[in-house]
Amino acid sequence: MKLQLVNEQVLQWKMNQSLMQSIQILQFSSTELVDYLKELEKENPLIEEINYDDANIPYRSSTDNTIAPGEINANELSMYDHLKKQLYTLNIPEGMRPIVLFGIDSINESGYLDIDLLLWAEQCQTTVEKVEQALKFIQSLEPAGIGARTLSECIVLQLNIPSEEVPFVNDLLNNHLEWVAEEDVEAVATHYEKSPAYVKELFDQIKTCHPKPGHLLDTKIDHYIIPEASIYKENGKWHLSFYSWSAPKLTINDDYYHMKGIGKETEKYIKEKQTQVEMVKKAIAYRSNTLERVIQCIIEKQSLFFEHGAHMLQSLTLKDIADELELHVSTISRAIAQKYVQTPTGILPLNFFLQTGIKQTNGTKAAASAVKKFIVDLIDSEDKRKPFSDEKIRRLLADHYDITIARRTVMKYREQMQIPSSTKRKER
Repeated sequence: MKLQLVNEQVLQWKMNQSLMQSIQILQFSSTELVDYLKELEKENPLIEEINYDDANIPYRSSTDNTIAPGEINANELSMYDHLKKQLYTLNIPEGMRPIVLFGIDSINESGYLDIDLLLWAEQCQTTVEKVEQALKFIQSLEPAGIGARTLSECIVLQLNIPSEEVPFVNDLLNNHLEWVAEEDVEAVATHYEKSPAYVKELFDQIKTCHPKPGHLLDTKIDHYIIPEASIYKENGKWHLSFYSWSAPKLTINDDYYHMKGIGKETEKYIKEKQTQVEMVKKAIAYRSNTLERVIQCIIEKQSLFFEHGAHMLQSLTLKDIADELELHVSTISRAIAQKYVQTPTGILPLNFFLQTGIKQTNGTKAAASAVKKFIVDLIDSEDKRKPFSDEKIRRLLADHYDITIARRTVMKYREQMQIPSSTKRKER
């Protein structure tokens, strides 16, 4: 046998450990960060103190009492904890494990994979083939549908169908979702040459599927809503001020660095703990910096909301913020997850400021929530003896607000707000 040198790309766990730490801490809420640091303090003797500056954290709860950082304790496991605990039941090769963990941390709160496979491979310094293998491990976890990249893939992962039927179901969900929504058995059976009985059984299965499987593992405690920062107006300008608990400071016990006569093993242990603290400090700084940039961007993009109220919310997506800050969409998703801010109108989740858009005739987009507010205003002003039909509301939206939407969209928004139809609103 002839020996030869071969270049091989090997995943180095240490190279990515700092990145993994930053990703983990970025998606922590304030309460989760406090809990994490409490546990870290117990097992790292170098940490002398964790300083939150303020004694109490303001929050909203059913009892309206104040709560100190040390009293916050969310015992429930997060979605990510649940998924990682299941890995012990799988026979995952050692070199594959960090890739799988990175993939789990790239899943959003709805349970969908929030990162492109190529970028995933680049971040883990591995191949797309190994990433695809890691994705299969993740998609084998419970609940079914976890790790999907699209709604159709999420549903297919939950269906009990043979593999040869997957292309048909994918095509149905991607190209004829309205048939599924309307349960049009005849249309599907005719188009795909399937028996009506088979299609009806498929529809029954689809009804049992959960479109956001991550919510099934959402066991976070909702009793305490702790804002990361305060948005307030001063001297005619909007300002952002972070609360101290959003970026706690770690104080190190210097005595360990001056110990003499310690063995090599003890010295190695101290260095490892020192490295751990330094990584956590950098991760907290990264969390603070990223969160500040994201919130500042939201303040700029939603300035009309802060000035005039909810009816002036603008269309804003994760991609809009990511493009503005030159960050990845998954980074923005993690940064805003379970995060709140104090505003003049109350404590609001950051995802409140993300709004789908309705295109207007002037080329701009109005937030869906703003369109709903306009619909409510029109209905409130109508003559109850001759209430506006959905078509009439559609025309008024176009005439008064330059918003062009379909009549069925007006009906959908009206029903979402539990406003009855014109015939039921009519007063004699």
